[in-house]
Amino acid sequence: MKTSFTKPVLIAALSLVGVVATNAHAFANNALGAEVTQIVELKDGSSVYIFQDGKMAMESKTGRVTRMNPGETMEAKDGRKIVMHGDEVARLDSLKYIPN
Repeated sequence: MKTSFTKPVLIAALSLVGVVATNAHAFANNALGAEVTQIVELKDGSSVYIFQDGKMAMESKTGRVTRMNPGETMEAKDGRKIVMHGDEVARLDSLKYIPN
């Protein structure tokens, strides 16, 4: 016997998946907001997340958490120079993608 889903059933199932994914993403963003004091956009399109304890993590322009050597200097979109303190890759990755 061949099983087929009707269009309304398929739309309802996909909508439910979208709602669950959106809620998990919102929860992760709430955890991120509680730990991050500032997000600085850089000239190259990437971003630096500054945590409450002063340590930092970097996100590429494609949204991927990336490594940066402590002590390296970056330039913000507004021309400020920022020196990297720490390399909190795992910390940012867990806050962005793993719901607590």
